Order: sequence, then structure tokens, then C-alpha cells
Amino acid sequence: MEVVRPEFVPDASLSREDMEALQREIAGSAVFEDDLPVDPARICGEGGDTDTATDDAQASLADATDGAESATPADGPPLVAGVDQAFVDDHAVSAVVVLGGSEVVERVHAVEPVEIPYIPGLLSFREGTAILSAFAALERDPDVALVDGSGRIHFREAGIATHIGVTLDLPTVGVAKNLLCGTPRESLDRKLPQGARIAIEADDDVETAEPGTHIGDAVQTRQFENSDRYVNPLVVSPGHRVSADTAADMVLACAGGYKLPEPTRLADGYADEVKAEVREQLE
Repeated sequence: MEVVRPEFVPDASLSREDMEALQREIAGSAVFEDDLPVDPARICGEGGDTDTATDDAQASLADATDGAESATPADGPPLVAGVDQAFVDDHAVSAVVVLGGSEVVERVHAVEPVEIPYIPGLLSFREGTAILSAFAALERDPDVALVDGSGRIHFREAGIATHIGVTLDLPTVGVAKNLLCGTPRESLDRKLPQGARIAIEADDDVETAEPGTHIGDAVQTRQFENSDRYVNPLVVSPGHRVSADTAADMVLACAGGYKLPEPTRLADGYADEVKAEVREQLE
């Protein structure tokens, strides 16, 4: 997959001020409304929350190759990419797993040196190069990508999902485990039922949006039944060419009985697999 906006390719040599200025430009170029090449209702299909879909995807992942042999036909289900990262010493491992329905049609990875430490709000400058390298290795362009990290829920509305989405002009959704900024309309400190969503509004920490703007949702993809324990919701936000409501819909549709949506869950597992291989090579 080719870069469409080369001026937005992450550059770790920039000063912090220049990185933040670039993020404001990225946010200004981002589209936080639905502009997808496929019907979003078809993303992950009707069986996103079934055990069968999960089992099929796991089996397909074990057999998947990097070539086109496992690719679905052009008129098949939408292609949904899951993106996740891992780290080995001073290297970032980016893994991309592409699903067509419950079938893994492609998986690729890239390993790149990490040039800067983790800085809240500037994650894409640390991990973005590896992610773009992984996308460049894909033989088929996905219709949408679910990225481990924030999208519009970001100090400058340009989290890693937005940065990657705008750079590739690819519909993206940010799927984070923690709330970076913004204020939930209701308390999240309680047990939410599976399928619940609570809107996240821009607050004073979001410098590029009017306070009260709906920038994402806390989405409850999984919950314990008949237990005092509870699973915390995911923090979901549009990255590019997806609305907040549709982003939440997609993540719920792709939940395969686990907390993480199936594409990013499989990417997480693949990243760990590659991480082990890279560690052996570096030793």
C-alpha cells in the first residue's frame, strides 16, 4: 500500500514543537465522517461476535501466507486490517493482519529502529515508520484498518490511527485501552453491559476541537456475567474517513468474544510471534 501524503510521514528528527504543528495539519486534513469504499454494516459481517468466526480466523491465521494465494475474491467481504505493535530492545515490530470475513487473507510485518522514547501524544513518531513499512508490504489494500492506539481522542485530534489513516488516505479506527484525553458523558467507573457505548467529548485538553465535540466512545465489547468483576471498555475513536458512531459500530461488530476486536487481537498475537523471532535474531 502506497503513501498518499508523503508530507505527513512521521519524522522522528523533528523537534517536539514541529511534531505538534504537523499533528495540527494532519487533524485539519482528517475526515471524521463516513467515507468508506464499502458498506460499514458489512465490516466483519454478521458473525463478528460468534465463536465460530473466531475459530475460523485462528485456523486461517495459522495457514496464512504473505502471498495472494489466500486472498478472497474481489467481490468477497470487506478487507479489514488489524494493526498492532511490539518492541524488541530499540526496534519496533509492526504487525498487520487482514481479514476478509472470518478468513485471514494476508499478514505482514516490519521491523524498524526506534529513534525516540515514548512521549504521550507523539506515539506515531515513535511507531509510525514501522507501521507504514508493514502496510507497504501488503499485496492487497484493505478497506479499513483498526489500529491499536488513539485516533481523534488525542490532544490535537491526531493520534496514531489518524496519522496513519491520513498519510495512506485509508479509513482507520483507533482502538485504545486507556483514555488519553476527553471526558466521558457518563462515569466509566462501573460495570457496563456488553454492547454499551458512552460518548467521549472534547474537553480543555483537546486543543483543536470545540469543547463538547463527540470525538469517540467508550465501547464495552465484552463483559463478565454473574460476577462482581468487570471488564473495562475500550476507547474507540475515528482515525480518518470514519465517523465516531461508525467506529464504535465496527469495533462491536468485530468483537469475536474477546475484549479486543478480532483483527487487532490477531495482529497482537502475530506481533508477539514476530517479536520472539526478532529477539532470537538480535541475540
